[in-house]
Amino acid sequence: MTDRTLLRCGHVTAAVAPRGAELCSLRNRAGQELMWQAGPSWPRHAPLLFPVIGRMVDDTLLHEEVRHPMPQHGFARDLDFSRISVTETSAHFRLTDTAESRRHFPFAFALDVFYELGADALSISYKVGNPDPETILPASFGVHPAFRWPLGDHDKSRHRLEFNATEDRPIRRVDDVLLRDARCPSPIAESSLVLDPTLFADGALILDRLSSTSMRYETTGGAGISLSWSGFEQLAIWSPPDGADLLCIEPWAGLPSPVDFVGEYRDKPAQFHVPPWEHKDFMLQISGLSCPPRRSLSAPAAMSAKPTQDAP
Repeated sequence: MTDRTLLRCGHVTAAVAPRGAELCSLRNRAGQELMWQAGPSWPRHAPLLFPVIGRMVDDTLLHEEVRHPMPQHGFARDLDFSRISVTETSAHFRLTDTAESRRHFPFAFALDVFYELGADALSISYKVGNPDPETILPASFGVHPAFRWPLGDHDKSRHRLEFNATEDRPIRRVDDVLLRDARCPSPIAESSLVLDPTLFADGALILDRLSSTSMRYETTGGAGISLSWSGFEQLAIWSPPDGADLLCIEPWAGLPSPVDFVGEYRDKPAQFHVPPWEHKDFMLQISGLSCPPRRSLSAPAAMSAKPTQDAP
């Protein structure tokens, strides 16, 4: 797409689309694409989730007895952000409320996204601001980057996630992208999750009591990338049930609506509240871009044409 913003630091590149301020491409020093390239199984790359994560019951947000239609994962991913500034290695995008956004979400907001590309890492900072002088802003915010899986000619099952803390507490699951009440045993062995497509037969793995602030996504041979984050308190891991060659690693600040929650939006569990004139900050960093993998990344496998429900 010609309207993408291309960032370059030496041989490392990143491309960002104005629609959703979405990261669409990230290539390491060897020129190898690390991001999923939006195939039929899942037609996105790395959308931003705002002002909700997952779904609201009946796709409806209730505020002061008024019902507002709210699409899955919110609306930010489907709107054009303004480019505030661009350099060779950085870009700043912003989305603010409009009359149309207030039809869905009756609050003032400013969502700023800052990309900074270095020789070994892409750092992305996010700021959810409340420009209203009187009203508290309730919201959820999440990131949904999809990485290629497998990384090259390895078998999918020869990949793992290594967390920087123990993550073996019970996890959550969703029904129709609404949060189930019950918890499930975690497939994570202390701090290591061996990846296999069968993990996602019942949807995303949701760590709602996250301890880690970083992880490594790697093959059993050690090739891979590292991710670190701040401001996020939950994490989801997801891949489409049709076996498409992607893995979503999703730091969240908030959760999907519980299956039985139909109350006032301000009272929805797990979201944050931004006081007037203040903001809440988040960060995601993807590193390991200067180190060539120990085995070459092959071209992505053929993508399934079978559509699937949008990600949880």
